[in-house]
Amino acid sequence: MTSEITPSLPEPGALAAIAMDAARQIPPLWPLEASVAVNPFLGQSTETLAHTGARLRRTGGIRVTMPRQWYADKIAAGAMLDADLAAALEACLHPEKPVDVAALKARLAAPRPTAEAAKTVADLAAAAAGTDYPGLIADRFGAWAAGYHDKGQALWAAQRGTSAWAAWRSYAVNDLTPEISGVTGFASFVNDAPDRALAAMARAVARLGLSAAALPTYFHQLLVSLGGWGQFARYELWQAELAGATSSTITDILAIRLLWEEALFVQHEAAIGTSWSNACALHAQPLAPGADDVVDEVLQEAAERAAQRELNETLTQPGATVAADRISAQAAFCIDVRSEVFRRALETIDPSIQTLGFAGFFGVGAKHRGFGSDTEERRLPVLLNPTVSSTAGGEDPQTEILARYKARAKRAWGRFKLAAVSSFAFVEATGPVYAGKLLRDGLGLAHAASPDAQVPRFAPELELETRVSSAETVLRAMSLTAGFARLVLLVGHGATVTNNPHASSLQCGACGGYSGEVNARLLAQLLTDPQVRAQLVPRGISIPEDTVFVAALHDTTTDRVTLFDGDVSCVAHRIDLKRVRQALAQAGKLARGERALRLPHAADGAAIASRARNWAEIRPEWALAGCKAFIAAPRDRTRGCNLEGRAFLHDYDWHADSANGFTVLELIMTAPVVVASWISLQYYGSTVAPETFGAGNKLLHNVVGGIGVLEGNGGLLRGGLPRQSVHDGARQVHEPLRLSVCIAAPRDAITDILTRHDSVRALFDNRWLHLFALDDAGRLALRYAGELRWEVMDAPGAQVGLTEVA
Repeated sequence: MTSEITPSLPEPGALAAIAMDAARQIPPLWPLEASVAVNPFLGQSTETLAHTGARLRRTGGIRVTMPRQWYADKIAAGAMLDADLAAALEACLHPEKPVDVAALKARLAAPRPTAEAAKTVADLAAAAAGTDYPGLIADRFGAWAAGYHDKGQALWAAQRGTSAWAAWRSYAVNDLTPEISGVTGFASFVNDAPDRALAAMARAVARLGLSAAALPTYFHQLLVSLGGWGQFARYELWQAELAGATSSTITDILAIRLLWEEALFVQHEAAIGTSWSNACALHAQPLAPGADDVVDEVLQEAAERAAQRELNETLTQPGATVAADRISAQAAFCIDVRSEVFRRALETIDPSIQTLGFAGFFGVGAKHRGFGSDTEERRLPVLLNPTVSSTAGGEDPQTEILARYKARAKRAWGRFKLAAVSSFAFVEATGPVYAGKLLRDGLGLAHAASPDAQVPRFAPELELETRVSSAETVLRAMSLTAGFARLVLLVGHGATVTNNPHASSLQCGACGGYSGEVNARLLAQLLTDPQVRAQLVPRGISIPEDTVFVAALHDTTTDRVTLFDGDVSCVAHRIDLKRVRQALAQAGKLARGERALRLPHAADGAAIASRARNWAEIRPEWALAGCKAFIAAPRDRTRGCNLEGRAFLHDYDWHADSANGFTVLELIMTAPVVVASWISLQYYGSTVAPETFGAGNKLLHNVVGGIGVLEGNGGLLRGGLPRQSVHDGARQVHEPLRLSVCIAAPRDAITDILTRHDSVRALFDNRWLHLFALDDAGRLALRYAGELRWEVMDAPGAQVGLTEVA
């Protein structure tokens, strides 16, 4: 295979930089064992929705908003008003926007042009030769990547001692499938490729006649074409950079994809030369949103303003009040939207119980090793590095050794069942033995796995100063520095499900895709420590002697709460615990009844629990579907408001925080708000662009490499949420809205934090998030208008006024 090579324009350093910039346009994909929600538009956070629409249309034919009929239906139903459309038009800064609401509605009625991506060489060669080259590339690349990235699922895993580029070349020179499929001399072409990925990229760029201007979106397109494999490589880069290192895997796979393009171009240049020149010219054009991109952005903005209007109406309703006497108990839940339903139910059952909201890892960024396990679990937000290490058990080494042996024997038995030869004998010899288990599991009679019975502990133990500083930081961040009840629950959350590859996505996102009981138990121990309590007093935090902290776990699938009261001494609080247990049980029943109204085939609350044990259940719960708001304010601003399980609720008292320079507010805006945005935008992306940012149909999933799923028995790795997580089979359950962040704090304090955190400000300036300041009554008082400007909201429930606040 030969062809004349034209001079390459970019220098090697510039080429490497362009490749890395393209890599950063790709969202990371966490492996299934600890999957977390990821913003699929992470690489486009400095662009507006319209500009992102233009980019993703070129690079993948990807839509970034709902079909126009969705907005038309909302207008027809009265959910979106002309005032919403007018306000969205006024806020739009693109000159291509319609001149008025009438013009906008006219564009809404017109068909939206199909989003078509620029053509790759593989696309053009496929059309010329009648061979599905894109499908061939996806199949052969996926076959190699599944082995290379394997996390223990494969019985014959590939070696990982070399770079991805070197490993793939070793594989590809022995893979005859491409040549059988019509790519003549492909193995030899791979063998003759440069040893270094960057050199191979430079050669391909030169041979394909690509200009420097065409490379950014072309490279981005090639990585998009690799689906979840590109996203998983981006995850490896993310993890490496978090540890202060780097990873070349994602640029290596870009070189692999480029080599495929080069090989096909050499073979089909005569047939596709002109079409390819046109594609190169398209990539070289500057990215700019078209009129349809702007219309879509305005319609999406209007839908969000309609939802904000409804939210404001909910927040202005009179809330419930709590007696001034000492409250009977406090329960700190994760800010997760699923907690809102349970918190509201608990406060209804027993108004003397005060609930609070805080990030579910409870400020304990632990690298944890479970009992009898060699695996280190990063139980903290993926944005952060662990600050402490912990382990479970350890007081009896012999018991832990036996647990390790048992776990290893179980793994060995599992591999024996699946091995190429022994699997056949295994089925013949022991198949009947599994009849009971098959029947038990099929009928949902198996007991769900319980949390680790072993008490977690810090390993190594923390110095006293560290323990005291950590306790102070967490209590101030929780806005819990006074008014302690006799019983304070620290309630993490998790989800019990069966036969679900995406089980970790239902766990606590703030705990890195694990359940939250470990973090809650560690904090409870910290706050129970007499030395810590004594040292907190000079720092202005006096915890009464009769206050006890008890960790708990809220199962969001069954709405049952487990108390870990055995971790600490609670002899004097038996009556308190009995009363709280009763309230939690009744609240769980109330919450299950509310959730049953939304879940398909859930006749009543009693039917909820069985979903956790049903291995055929594709919708055990709705998780965070429907999320639309993040509220950081004292609970009395939202108590009694039915937020329908659609709001993240973080307790925050700016009056107490002001004395410390608004450090808690800064923490909230740079961590929980960002994590919530990732969750919100993952649901958004999986709804508006399910082919690219969704995992497809659960019924067709096959786990590959222990890291992700295929839809069917081959093809590309699928990231994002399954269809059943956002759709009930008849309609969309998740309403794709960018999150509205509502903070009860002075405007100047919020603005100051935005000026010091460019990445957070970009999310609000480009409206990936909406930002509001709440007044003392809990109403939306000020809207952030971008570029550090604010607008005064009109009367409660109305749209933004024209008054601008500098």
